[in-house]
Amino acid sequence: MSHPHHPRKSEWKRQTAIVSRWLHIYLSMVSFAILLFFAVTGITLNHQDWFSNTRTLQAKGQVQEKWVKVADAKDVAKLEIVEYLRKTNGVKAALADFRIEDAQCQASFKGPGYSADAFIDRTNGSYELTETRQGLVAVLNDLHKGRDSGTAWAWIIDASAGLMTLVSLTGLVLIFFLQKRRASGLLAVAIGGVLCWVVYVIWVP
Repeated sequence: MSHPHHPRKSEWKRQTAIVSRWLHIYLSMVSFAILLFFAVTGITLNHQDWFSNTRTLQAKGQVQEKWVKVADAKDVAKLEIVEYLRKTNGVKAALADFRIEDAQCQASFKGPGYSADAFIDRTNGSYELTETRQGLVAVLNDLHKGRDSGTAWAWIIDASAGLMTLVSLTGLVLIFFLQKRRASGLLAVAIGGVLCWVVYVIWVP
């Protein structure tokens, strides 16, 4: 007994396969550089001791006494101090924290692979600055983690994750349209998932 033909269903399957293939190919191309970046930095993150290249620089200086020697802590000239440190000592990255205590102020700057801390004496404006640069690999590692990299980079990470999710899903959809590869493809997916789970259960503390 012959089964009735369903042209609408066949057309729907054909269009789904076409769209999935198109999305998979072009999303893969768009996200190729991003995927390569996160793949490589995944290795460097896992072996940070291989690429250790930390340099620490120290400097001393003087800000204007009137910026810090004030009766009320809220009158400390934060903006002027920060700009002075940037201009005089080449401090970069975003200001992460500015603490004001009775005897001193502390300005902390954080960026990918970079940190700087200035301790300023409120009695006379003298300061000591410690700047730490951890090298290019540390910069890339911090970008991978999104640490101290700002809102714009956080959006890049979200967009990257979204692209890679779509690439994975469209690839999975395509498997169902490849009859000769469907069973082996789904088996490979299952094996990969099970292996990750086994490693987690047995070897992850």
